[in-house]
Amino acid sequence: MEIRRAETGDIPGIDSLLFAVLAIHAKIRPDIFVPGTKKYTDGQLSAILSDDRTPVFVAEEDGRLLGHLFCQMREIRGNANLVARREFFLDDLCVDEAARGRGVGRALCEYAKEYARRCGCVFVTLNVWEGNDGARRFYEAMGFGVRETQMELPLGEDAAR
Repeated sequence: MEIRRAETGDIPGIDSLLFAVLAIHAKIRPDIFVPGTKKYTDGQLSAILSDDRTPVFVAEEDGRLLGHLFCQMREIRGNANLVARREFFLDDLCVDEAARGRGVGRALCEYAKEYARRCGCVFVTLNVWEGNDGARRFYEAMGFGVRETQMELPLGEDAAR
């Protein structure tokens, strides 16, 4: 298995993974996510792939994408109450269902962690949707801990889960 930076030729494989991860989120939160869709258009993907602030890494084996990891370089500067720093945000991780349990997600995260370290980042951060218990266990096993909790209060019948 090779971990590398994604290229525009990877878009069809990335698209397939994006549909898969959105299906998981739509199952957990149908009040937020639209089933059968994906997070980015191919045009948006092309722009993301060409921007060094939003690197995307892929795991590939025998010409087949096993997983992807979308990332964002975040700079905290000019804020009077926050320490200036660079953080690396893991925006979207997906491993093909047939490749799960083979260390693909771990390899992608380790690669991203080393990339972030080389770029001078002091934290790697991410969000996990409540109810995505498998993802939460995975990230905890990787050493991630809770920094903050985002809470919600549904208003009205249409907003209730």
